[in-house]
Amino acid sequence: MDLDLRKLRYFVTVADRLHFGRAAEELHIAQPVLSRQIRALEHDLGVPLFTRDRHGVELTAAGRQLLADAGPLLASTHAVRRRVSAAETGTRRLMVGFRAGIPVIPATRAFEKQHPDVLVDVRRIEGDDQAAMLLDGRIDIGYVRLPIDEAGLRIIPLYAEPRMAVLPAGHRFAGKDEITEADLAGESLIWHGDQGTQPTKLPFRNAGYPVRGVDETLEHVAAGRGISFLARSASVFYSHPDVVYVPVPELAPDQVCLAVTASQASPVVRDFVAAARSAAGITSECGNYEMWQLGGEAAATPE
Repeated sequence: MDLDLRKLRYFVTVADRLHFGRAAEELHIAQPVLSRQIRALEHDLGVPLFTRDRHGVELTAAGRQLLADAGPLLASTHAVRRRVSAAETGTRRLMVGFRAGIPVIPATRAFEKQHPDVLVDVRRIEGDDQAAMLLDGRIDIGYVRLPIDEAGLRIIPLYAEPRMAVLPAGHRFAGKDEITEADLAGESLIWHGDQGTQPTKLPFRNAGYPVRGVDETLEHVAAGRGISFLARSASVFYSHPDVVYVPVPELAPDQVCLAVTASQASPVVRDFVAAARSAAGITSECGNYEMWQLGGEAAATPE
């Protein structure tokens, strides 16, 4: 059975809204048409995707599974369109994404010596979109920080780096050479993810301010709304007059990796990975990278 991508897009919209009327408005189609398309998709798959009753619309177990699988599939379709457009215009461009504080230029310089005909462009990415930007083709390769949703991706470890506590300049520990997690007990934490991603052994109270990126984190800390933790490299690249960084040796280190889509087969992308690993001082093979190197060598032109 071939999965109809249009029906799949309709399904995702309904699943996100859990309301056929609002989904139909967003898709600019009549609600009866949308309902027929969803019933047709359920017929194609042979399973119900939604339960519908007077209380509303809910996903079934099959629907939840399809929603989880639909994101990478639709993103892959967008990436195909981008690559086809790039091939039509003859563009030879490699788009490299990077998280705050991670240096990209050493690998870029080494790669450009090998591929002077390929333009390397760089794009800042944040934690909540690093996987999505790879899957939908906005970037060809990413310098990412863990954790990341690995579905549809290949993750290649680079290095780990210590983390620092980010404190308001007037904090009682601002002048210390280093502190412990216990020193910070009772502090409110400005954090970009859920509690399970915090690099600490101790539970910290969430300050309640959703942040996206280093700049927003620093502003909240500077305002005295809580403390935070950042990788040491980010503390070097980002300064703020009302914020200080203090080492906390007990914190779990920040893991920096390269990430590409699992289907990525471009020799150009592989050459950039090799340059990045060399720039990071990695000379031995890791299993994930070695298996990828031994995989298919189908040529592909980067975006």
